[in-house]
Amino acid sequence: MPEWLVEHGIGEDRAVLMDGDSVLAAKCRWPGELHAGQSIDAKLVRKESGTVRGVGETDDGRTILIDRLPRNAQEGTMLPLTIMRGAIAERGRYKLPAARPADMATPASDIFASARPVRRLPQGAWENVWDAASSGEIAFAGGSLLFSATPAMTLIDIDGTLPPRELALAAVAPLARALRWFDLGGSIGIDFPTIADKPGRRAVDESLGTALTDWPHERTAMNGFGFVQIVARLEGPSLLHRMATARLGAATRMALRRAERIDGAGETLLTIHPALSVRLRPEWREELVRRTGRPLQVQTDPALAIEAAHAQLVSR
Repeated sequence: MPEWLVEHGIGEDRAVLMDGDSVLAAKCRWPGELHAGQSIDAKLVRKESGTVRGVGETDDGRTILIDRLPRNAQEGTMLPLTIMRGAIAERGRYKLPAARPADMATPASDIFASARPVRRLPQGAWENVWDAASSGEIAFAGGSLLFSATPAMTLIDIDGTLPPRELALAAVAPLARALRWFDLGGSIGIDFPTIADKPGRRAVDESLGTALTDWPHERTAMNGFGFVQIVARLEGPSLLHRMATARLGAATRMALRRAERIDGAGETLLTIHPALSVRLRPEWREELVRRTGRPLQVQTDPALAIEAAHAQLVSR
């Protein structure tokens, strides 16, 4: 039976839904972020005239968009709220977290609270998801999926050498897996190869519907140009969005994870690109030393790719 597992890493919590050795879905949360389902209190600092929308501010100064306000809500009032969507950084703009009054919200289930905590996720489980999100590409027999996170929507291009109908059908299973792996939501556009005949397009629609049966969403039928649009509940930044807008932060957290997973005695030598050194917070270094029980030495290598940090043990 599939089971959610959570690994509380340094600067990052990672959850994967495992079915045997297979990863069915994944989620990522960075501590300190407001997340969907979280209960908070905020002061209503502005109510938009004639609407049920407004702006709130928490005690620590964070700004929150609020909707479904009571008509009699007064500015200056403290309100119990439920976060519906975490903040999302996008190229050129920043989406503030969104909330509703607690009595007007149905909280999202918190996988990170209900999943079984483990010291380490199964070998390769998180690595496979992270590598796919980092590269923005998933290969399958006869083709590949190419992902691009834009402010308007997440775009997925399907490319390959198979005939259009066969390529589209072959892409459905890896596509359905990727949506869950990357925790995608909001508006998603899928550019399938152009299929000239309606029966061929209908076959792809039916296959996609079957593959996404248990994934809540709405979608359009494939049009004559092979385009399908999906809309799903957006609760926060997907792993793709983190790679697009906070790549250095994601790579730094992965570097720490690689160092933490090494077993043995000696000193940890962590080699990273220079751009990551300023992201390597002192408290994260201290936590790595505490968790491993080993001294830490960090060196930089400008020839190293940002995503290619590696760790090894050296004699003291």
